[in-house]
Amino acid sequence: MPSLTDLLERVERLLLRHDELKRTNALLQEQVQQLGQERDSLRSRLNAARARIDALLERLPVDNESGKNP
Repeated sequence: MPSLTDLLERVERLLLRHDELKRTNALLQEQVQQLGQERDSLRSRLNAARARIDALLERLPVDNESGKNP
C-alpha cells in the first residue's frame, strides 16, 4: 500500500500535469480560432477572385458556331 508521501507526490504530479494540459488546451484553442479566421479570410478572397473572373469572362466575346468572332 502506498504511503501518504507517495500519494502526495502523485497528486502533486497530477496537478502539474493538469496545469500543463490546461495551458496546452488554451494554446490549441487559440490556434483553432486563428486558423478559423484565416480560413474565413481566404474564403472571402477566393469569392472576390471568382467574382472578378466571372466579370472578365462576361466581357469576352462569344464565338459563333464556325469558331470565328463576328
